[in-house]
Amino acid sequence: MLEELKHIPIADYDYPLPDERIARYPLAERDQSKLLAVTSDGIAEHRFFELPQLLPADTLLVFNDTKVIHARLLFRKETGATIEIFCLEPYRMAISESFEQRERCSWVCFIGNNKKWKEGVLSGRWQADGGEFVLSATRREAVGNAWVVDFNWTGGASFAEVIEKAGVIPLPPYLGRDAEESDATRYQTVYAHYEGSVAAPTAGLHFTDRVIGRLHDKGIDTEYLTLHVGAGTFKPVSSEHIGDHEMHVEKIHVTADNLRHICAHRDTARVAVGTTSVRTMESLYWFGVQLRHNAELEYMHVSQWDPYTLDDCGMDYAEAYGNILEWMERKGVDDMMGETQLMIAPGYRYRTITGMVTNFHQPKSTLLLLVSAFIGDRWKEAYRYALDHGFRFLSYGDSCLFMP
Repeated sequence: MLEELKHIPIADYDYPLPDERIARYPLAERDQSKLLAVTSDGIAEHRFFELPQLLPADTLLVFNDTKVIHARLLFRKETGATIEIFCLEPYRMAISESFEQRERCSWVCFIGNNKKWKEGVLSGRWQADGGEFVLSATRREAVGNAWVVDFNWTGGASFAEVIEKAGVIPLPPYLGRDAEESDATRYQTVYAHYEGSVAAPTAGLHFTDRVIGRLHDKGIDTEYLTLHVGAGTFKPVSSEHIGDHEMHVEKIHVTADNLRHICAHRDTARVAVGTTSVRTMESLYWFGVQLRHNAELEYMHVSQWDPYTLDDCGMDYAEAYGNILEWMERKGVDDMMGETQLMIAPGYRYRTITGMVTNFHQPKSTLLLLVSAFIGDRWKEAYRYALDHGFRFLSYGDSCLFMP
């Protein structure tokens, strides 16, 4: 199966996306976006605020509550050259710990205009609530196509506060514009909580407090997991076959209560909001499978091809999650951090979800592969309908509800 999957041509997951169909800006009201429902009854067009009436009353909706950080830092050298430092993840430190630092920390970063920064320290002054602070950056060593950058700053603020004042929201490159003040709010879900992403879980951008309130009024349950979205989510598949594409690694944080709550919905609809929630729930399943084979594992890491090589022992998701709960109990912890590099592609069998809410994705992307693995070739019908009926595409665009 694995070799057959690796030879899937990415050209089979291409479609014509006119530039004018990419939503450069969000709508004035989040929940007024279009929603394309693809169910066993066919395809139907709705508005997003109608979502509560489209779901069974006992549904569990699972969200990703990550928060986008102001990851783009722009420094101007005395020569006039502008150097962009794009913060990806802390270097050898947990995200939460790095954000709590009050004097120095190190991050793995992309560097724009790198040839203009051959040596020396970059520095700049910014205004914060407590007054002015100076932020300095020193390039240390290469890590793949990125660099380790050491940051130092004055004023005693946390790095979370520093980066919020000094940085800007990192919009997806396909939007073709610089971030504006409104993006600091609109490129963020209303329930965003844990800082650490460099891209928004965009299916969640349509939700408002009003919609969430109506979901609860109907008896629809909600749960919040955390996956910090990395810049690799925008990386198109450039190889001819998907087997030659290397998936990016993303960080996951879940609690024992999260797992117990999802297990309690074993016999109901479970709908993931966004591909990041899908990847989190499915990755947790495979960690549970790993523990079945080796209960002494120290850390959660799900590799790209694990689902296609591991024997799942016939477990359902609740059994797999139960293995994680037992592992956490043995370790005396009630939450866990982990990593996933999971690739979900046609031929994959979903274990944890019965539906998903997601936006329209780029041609030749791993996210489109994930959708195809869930609804098969119906993605072509859905995308053709969306293109023919004025739907808006990508991060600030409209959404889909897939309930096959």
